[in-house]
Amino acid sequence: MIPQIDSEIGILVYSTTFAGCGGQIRKNKEDFLVNEILSQKSLDKIKEDDGYAVYKLKKRSIDTNHALEKIFKKTGIRLKALGLKDASAITEQFVCESHKSKPIDDFSTEKFSLHKIGFVKKPLSKKDMIGNHFEIKVSYSKSNMEEFDEYDKILNFFGYQRFGSKRPVTHLIGKAILQEDFAKAVDLLLSFTSDYDSKENTELRKMMGQKEKYSEIIQKIPPQMDLEKTAMNEMILHNDPKKAIRALPVSMRRFFIQAYQSFLFNKTLSLAFQDGEELFMPRDNDVCYDEEGNVGKFNKGLDQKLAIPLIGYSYYKKTRFHYQISKILESEEIQPKNFFVKEMQEASSEGGFRNSSITCTDFSIVGDVVKFTLSRGSFATIVLREIIKPEDPLSSGF
Repeated sequence: MIPQIDSEIGILVYSTTFAGCGGQIRKNKEDFLVNEILSQKSLDKIKEDDGYAVYKLKKRSIDTNHALEKIFKKTGIRLKALGLKDASAITEQFVCESHKSKPIDDFSTEKFSLHKIGFVKKPLSKKDMIGNHFEIKVSYSKSNMEEFDEYDKILNFFGYQRFGSKRPVTHLIGKAILQEDFAKAVDLLLSFTSDYDSKENTELRKMMGQKEKYSEIIQKIPPQMDLEKTAMNEMILHNDPKKAIRALPVSMRRFFIQAYQSFLFNKTLSLAFQDGEELFMPRDNDVCYDEEGNVGKFNKGLDQKLAIPLIGYSYYKKTRFHYQISKILESEEIQPKNFFVKEMQEASSEGGFRNSSITCTDFSIVGDVVKFTLSRGSFATIVLREIIKPEDPLSSGF
C-alpha cells in the first residue's frame, strides 16, 4: 500500500520486494549523519596558498541556505554550497567563495561551525561533489532489517524534502509559474495547507489567505517563513502577484520549477515501472550516463547507467519513455514549451536527464544502523523508504 503523500509527489510504487521492517528515523538529530564527498581530484586542488577560500560547514537544526545567509550577515563572506543539506540531520559539507574576499579561519554559532581548510584557483562547483555518505539509525523496527539486500534495485525518485515534506507544495507553485498564473503561485506559497502540517501552521496559513488583512498578518509571520514575508510585503506595496514572485530569490524560483520537474520525473518512473519497462539496465537506443557523467546513447560494453528525461523546453522525445511522459503531460495540461517562461525567463528550464536507479555503494546494516554512499542528487530517504516501507512516512521521520 502506497502512502497518500507518496502519491501526491508522484511516487506510486515500491521497486523492492522486501516486506519492510517498519520503524522511525530521525528520532534524535544524532540518528541521521551526512558527510559530503568530494572527488580526489578536487581535494587535491585545495592548497594553502591564495585563491578562493574553501570551508567545511558542519551544522544541525538549520538548512544550508539559512546557514549561508547567516554567515553572510555576520561576516560579509558570501559562500556557495555544492549541495543542499536539510535541517533534520547533522551534516558536514564543503562551501566555497565565488568572489575573493578577506577569509576567516573559523566562525561558529549554536547551530553550525565554519572552518577554513584552504584555497582553490577556481571556485568549486557541483561537479566537484561526487556524493554523500550516510549513517542512519532506525528506531523501533519491527523485523530483521539486516535481511534487506536489494540496495541495487531502488528507483531514483526525488524525495519528500524536494516537495516541502509536511507541506508538499513546491511543485504546485512551480506548475503555477509555468502556467504564468502568478496569483495562484502567491496563494499557494502563502496559504496552501496540508493534512501533514501542524495545527498551528495550518491556522496561520488560513489567515495568510486573507488578502484584505495582509498588513495585519505580516506581523505574525515567523522568521523561518522569510519567502512568505517577502511575497506578502510585495503584495502590500504593489498588489502585483508577478512582482511578488519575482521578489523571491531567483534560486528559489528555479527551485519551484525544478520541484515540478521532479514531480513529473517521479510519475514517469512510476508509470514506466508499472508498465514493466526495464529500468535498471540500459537497452539499445537508450540515453545513458557514462562513468564521467557524460550523457550519450547506449554503447554495448561501456559502463553506462540508464537515464530518463527531465522535462524542460528542450525535452528529447526519442526515448522509450515518451509514451508515459506524453500521457502525464496531457493529464497535467502542460507542454514542454511551458518551461520557457516568457514573463520570467530567468526561471526557465531546458530540462535534461536523470539516472533511473540509485547507485548505492558501501552498503551495510549492523543492528539498527544503516550505512551507505549515494552519488550526487540521490535521496537517502528513498533508500530508507524501501527498507522501512512506512505506513505514514512523515510521522516516521521522513
